[in-house]
Amino acid sequence: MFILGLTGSLGMGKSATAKFFAEAGVPVHDADAAVHALYEGEAAPLIEAAFPGTTEGGKVDRDKLARRVFGDAAAIGKLETIVHPLVAAARDRFLREAEKHGAQVALLDIPLLYETGGEKLCDAVVVVSAPADVQRRRAFERPGMTQEKFAAILAKQMPDAEKRARADFVVDTSRGFEAAHDQVREILARVGRMEKRRR
Repeated sequence: MFILGLTGSLGMGKSATAKFFAEAGVPVHDADAAVHALYEGEAAPLIEAAFPGTTEGGKVDRDKLARRVFGDAAAIGKLETIVHPLVAAARDRFLREAEKHGAQVALLDIPLLYETGGEKLCDAVVVVSAPADVQRRRAFERPGMTQEKFAAILAKQMPDAEKRARADFVVDTSRGFEAAHDQVREILARVGRMEKRRR
């Protein structure tokens, strides 16, 4: 099975691109969705023990947790030691299932793929990109986006130019989503002929 990594900064159109892969029959593991599920399940009691008062009704209150860890590197590190192993276990289960069901290609949708070394799990990486002005416009269409939030998110992410330089494929969403859809089809045609390179 060929494992594709998908990444892209905020507002680049990554979620829409992941959907195009899913529509083409590729099983998709969404790292953000996995975290959401963990926050409503097995991670909640562990997070409550580490950060008392950040859960309600057995689920993590994301706003309370964000306020507790924002700008505190030690707290973020503590949270990551709880969440990352659980996310990794969910990802591994997904890959085993995909392989068991005979998938030729599986997609790992990971926002901080390069930042966390996730590219080592993949045979090739797709970066979703768009010019900075398009990215900014899309980001500020999201509810609750502020200048401070936008800057903080970008500060955590590798610059787009660096991601593009490291990627095997770049999907440019600035030409509209039909063009992006075509690019996804082209990538899938090409990965069928590529060598696996997982380390």
